[in-house]
Amino acid sequence: MNNEFPRILSLLRKEHGLTQKQVATDLDVAQALLSHYEKGKRECGLDFLVKAADYYNVSTDYLLGRSPVSSGKIITEKDIPETNFNDKSESRSGDLMLTLNKKLITNSIEIIFNLLGRIKSAKLTKNISSMLMLSVYKAFRITHLTNTKNDKNIFRIPAQTAPYLINSAICVDESKAVSAARSENSPTAPSITTSSIEEDFEKRGTALLSLIKNTESRILSLDKD
Repeated sequence: MNNEFPRILSLLRKEHGLTQKQVATDLDVAQALLSHYEKGKRECGLDFLVKAADYYNVSTDYLLGRSPVSSGKIITEKDIPETNFNDKSESRSGDLMLTLNKKLITNSIEIIFNLLGRIKSAKLTKNISSMLMLSVYKAFRITHLTNTKNDKNIFRIPAQTAPYLINSAICVDESKAVSAARSENSPTAPSITTSSIEEDFEKRGTALLSLIKNTESRILSLDKD
């Protein structure tokens, strides 16, 4: 059974502000059957899959979780916008994975800060910014380990305690950010849906949706590693 289909089917209905009863009527199925589809208790046939894709104006590949965007397009490195930073050594290396991952991360961060600018919460901006800076700092420290001749005096925090202190600081900022975000739960905050990400941010939105899909696939695969 496809594990993504139930989640996306339910997500689309909620993003469109529809009840199960309304969707079941429109798709000519029993509400109980639609509920089973959304909970993953029953597997739908091809006829329903195509009908649901047409109903929500998305591709079947999107419904099945094969593509992170509603058009069903398979995302390649060329589909993600370039960043402003032009790294000549990177372009010479020809490392596609490096280029793609950089684009996914930088474009996604651009969207996060765009949304923060619209939300206008000083606390939320402060704590999410701190979380991101701590993650970058952590990644740089690990990268710094690749050459034993690198000067360790660039850091004030000893290598032995740094990982624990960084992770603790991230947890504190995360807790504060969640609290700030929940306090902003009002009609003035931007409505964030798959559709709004695609429409508002176009190709940058594609990067974020791809990052979400790739990251969740990685997390769900941890038990298999």
